[in-house]
Amino acid sequence: MFLVLWEFEVKPSCEGRFEKIYSAGGDWDSFFRRDANHQGSRLFRDTSRPHVYITMDSWKSLAAYEQFLATHAAEYHALDTSCKGICENERYLGSFETPAP
Repeated sequence: MFLVLWEFEVKPSCEGRFEKIYSAGGDWDSFFRRDANHQGSRLFRDTSRPHVYITMDSWKSLAAYEQFLATHAAEYHALDTSCKGICENERYLGSFETPAP
């Protein structure tokens, strides 16, 4: 399994829009679900900082994720651009994979 984590600091009063776009079944999850190698997206809200969220996108492998990005780069960029303006900060936290047995 391969995970991609991002942290977002959402502008006040934009939480509802952000949650709709980034939660399971939202715009990003729907976009990624076009690929059978996508295993779901999760949204987490920080309990001590209510405007801070973390997203977790799961893929079968790093190679599957990279192939999806290469194939859908223009669409990824268009969706990313459409989401601008609702966050104060966006930070890539990292990519992680399960160790081989």
